[in-house]
Formats: sequence, C-alpha cells, structure tokens
Amino acid sequence: MNTNDKQTAGVPAARGQTLEFHASAIAGTERVLCEELRELGLPSVRFNQGGIPFRGTWREGWRACLESRIAQRIHVLLARFPAASPEALYTGAQAIDWSPYLTPRQTFSVNAICRGSVIQHENFAALKVKDAIVDQLRHRFASRPDVADDPDVRVFVYVANDKAALYLDMSGEPLHRRGYRRDVGDAPLRETLAAAILRLSGWDRKTRLIDPMCGSGTIAIEAAMWAAKVAPGLSRERFGFERWANFGADEAQAMRALRGELRAARAGDVPRVVAGDVDPAVLDKARSNARAAGVRLAFREQSLFDLQHDGAQALIVTNPPYGVRLGTDPDFVRKVAATFCRLHGWQVAMLAGLPAYALSMSPRPRVRMPLVNGDLECEFLLYDIP
Repeated sequence: MNTNDKQTAGVPAARGQTLEFHASAIAGTERVLCEELRELGLPSVRFNQGGIPFRGTWREGWRACLESRIAQRIHVLLARFPAASPEALYTGAQAIDWSPYLTPRQTFSVNAICRGSVIQHENFAALKVKDAIVDQLRHRFASRPDVADDPDVRVFVYVANDKAALYLDMSGEPLHRRGYRRDVGDAPLRETLAAAILRLSGWDRKTRLIDPMCGSGTIAIEAAMWAAKVAPGLSRERFGFERWANFGADEAQAMRALRGELRAARAGDVPRVVAGDVDPAVLDKARSNARAAGVRLAFREQSLFDLQHDGAQALIVTNPPYGVRLGTDPDFVRKVAATFCRLHGWQVAMLAGLPAYALSMSPRPRVRMPLVNGDLECEFLLYDIP
C-alpha cells in the first residue's frame, strides 16, 4: 500500500461517497487480480505490487467482497497523515470519527505493518492506534469497546516513510474461506490461489477443463463457479462490514438485493469440468464440496498415469503433490511429466514445487513464474504439448 502527503479526516458513512479501497493479493497474483477487478467494472483500478487499489462507493466495496475470486482481503481507507512520532500516530488516529463503525457494543482489533519509519515496532504502532480509538470512544460514550480475537471491526495500520494509512478490513475472515469447503485433503490449496492459476492458465471458460489430481476439488470447483458466473462470496454467511455499527436495516436490505442480482446473473451453459483422482475417499470429499458450492462436476476415479488423449481439446489445470508434507520422489515426478507429454495438442497448467517438475518436462514451459502456496515456494508452469 502506498502512502502520500494527502490527509483525510475520516470516511463518512454516506452510501454514495467515493472511497478508496485496496484488494490484497498473494504475491505473484497481482496482475490477474488487477485484470479481474477491471472485468468486474470496478472504478479506477490501478496495478500495484502487493495489492490492487480501486475507487468507488460502499456498494463497489461490497461487490469486491462478493465477486472477487483472487483477492485475499478488501480494505477501505479511512485516513492518511504524517506519523513521524508515536504522538503523531496517536493524534492522527484520534482525528478519525470511529463511531460510524465502532461503539462499545462492538469488539475490535488493530494490526500494523511498519516500513522505513521512526516507528519500527508493529505491536507498539498497533497499541498506539488502539489507545487512540479507546480514548475517543470512552470520552464519547463513557464506555469502551473490547479487543477480541474474532472482532466485529478490524483496523489495519500501515506506517511507511513516517506516514500512516489507516484502513478497515471489509472482509472479516479471509476471502479464500468461501464457505463451501467442508472436507479438505492433506495439503489444501487456497481457493483464491486456485482461482489465480485458472486465470494464469488463460482458460477461455469454454474448453473442457480437467484436474486429474483433484484432491478436495478446489481447482475444479473454482473453475465451474467461474464459468457459471457464481459469485464466490454468495456462500459466505456474512462479511466483516456487516458487523459494523453503521450497517443497519437499510444496508442489510441493499446487501440482500445485491446478492439477489448476483444469483440471477448465473450462467446456464457451462463447459465440462472433470475432477479426477485415484483415491475414491478423496473423490467423495470433492463431491461433497461441489454440492456445497452448488456446481456440477464430472468425477472420474482414475490414476493420472491412465489419462489418455481422447481426440477432443482439453486444458489440464492441476496442483500435483510436492513439498515435504507430501513427500514426492523423483520417480513420481518423472512419471507425471511423461504422462503429460503424451497428451499431444493439449495444454497443461500446474502449480508445482521447485524445481523438479519444470526440469522433468519437455518442451520448456511457455509461462513460468514463482508463486507461494502457504509456506511453500512453488511456481506456475504452462505448457503447450506439441
């Protein structure tokens, strides 16, 4: 997030006011997140490393929470101000009117990141902002809100080059928690990362898509939801902003109407999406998750090594086993590579461990880029099989 010398005194709750938002992203997925937000028609979308800023009304912020498949969180900017000292940080935070979002009836938390500033300790920065909020609300209401692990209001402080930016987290729980994934495998793939690699693959949402190592079905489910225009946030019970003090009956009615619009926009004609795995118990988990997501997949109990070209065009998008948690060996990697290389004319996209899969495949990948999957370094690979 970038800060500048512009100072904002706080964001009123007026529904039609233009606000500044920030969509955070997994490192390496910023480009496709930027493309997605532009496709959604959100205003003033700009590319930025680490996350994508855009502008709009509260409704646009709600839409981003409901419709973005790749964003990790959506933040709304409250204020920017100089913060060359702890006192300046406290004063700037106190200048914001917190009562539209937070009263003694709500709980809250504060997190901070500090870069290249006099204030270096993030816990200390968070504590100064927390004190400013508590002191203001205690003075106004003669009572104070409590801090909680699962708060109603999440405040985020970014201090860089002695300037502070204060945001509210609109998401609540991270946006990858769609709500449909009841059963997961040994090394679950985040839904947001699955959506990102689908975009990186260049899938046209018309060609048949196959995940032959589907695990709990995340890639296949995200593909089916994308093709059917199912907004990923529709399966969420509520978002963080729905717990704020200013989210009343009118806002709840507007949110219900927005959800209804998105449900009505669902597409009827979708391509075939195939989820395959050698383990029937794993396939049962994928079936359960697909039902919870409200999408239809074709399931295939089959070893990857039995996958054959059947004369029709297909795109493979998969997340093969890698890393210490799954203990893959070189023979397995070579067999996977050999299987993919006989699928002439198909495309293969995978999120794979470093560097075994890329070294085992021939031809060289058309696209190769680093990504992270949780705490594991990996890379996205895209092949055109000749």
